[in-house]
Amino acid sequence: MGTLYIVATPIGNMGDISKRAVEVLEQSSLILCEDTRNSGILLNILNIKNKLVSYHKFNEERRSEEIIDLLKKGDKIALITDAGTPCISDPGSVIVKECIKNNIDVFSIPGPSAIITALSVSGLTISNFSFYGFLERKSSSQKEHLKMINEGDTEIAVFYESPKRIIDTLENIKEVMNNPYTIVLNDLTKLHEKKYYGNTDEVILELQSNKNYELGEYVIIVSKNKKEKAAHEDISPEAILIDTLVKEKCTLKDAIKIASLNNKLYSKNEYYDASINLKKLF
Repeated sequence: MGTLYIVATPIGNMGDISKRAVEVLEQSSLILCEDTRNSGILLNILNIKNKLVSYHKFNEERRSEEIIDLLKKGDKIALITDAGTPCISDPGSVIVKECIKNNIDVFSIPGPSAIITALSVSGLTISNFSFYGFLERKSSSQKEHLKMINEGDTEIAVFYESPKRIIDTLENIKEVMNNPYTIVLNDLTKLHEKKYYGNTDEVILELQSNKNYELGEYVIIVSKNKKEKAAHEDISPEAILIDTLVKEKCTLKDAIKIASLNNKLYSKNEYYDASINLKKLF
């Protein structure tokens, strides 16, 4: 049996390729890559002449069968992506899964990753985070996705975004996630690397002040707001109804209507259920 190597390549600075990655690429009989033109530039710099074969999201199912046959014959094959670590928002999972099914060894040659690189310079305390890759392109679908993310348990959310959609996506984050603290990173490890820190509206303004903001790829890190979640946990709907009754001097029925309009921590149905609990107490 042969071996499949998952090889991380630089995300911008060619000096970031590891010695081990170079050795594996030199020793591989075949190198799978997203785009032979992009990967050809890297291999030329490294003076590696091994055969390149395209392996991308449109052909990975079909090509995986061919690759498995070669691995069964004893070939040593490397998988790279245009930049960073394969299988993370990039092709590769199909061939890895097939290797596992066929008892073919798969080894990772670790190295650059845009996600980890971005988090390391975020200034945030990273005890947990969620990575969502590229968000939906359609604005309405993206907002629904962001709403779901905002309601999740993890404190930090990480996304990839293209330069043409970066402003629209940030506007949606500002609206749906209530203008959270946001970090936007552009062209990581490259000569003109840019970083923007602040609430989303501040980042948008700073980003737009750069006339070249529509160039290069982006990583977005969002530190979700905690106030609303804390309030929801600390103040019960029963307490809100009682507060409304005292302040408005109204009936319980009216208090449900007023609370559901003025305090969005709970739905109207939740306030109604809370009113039943109060009736049981009194």
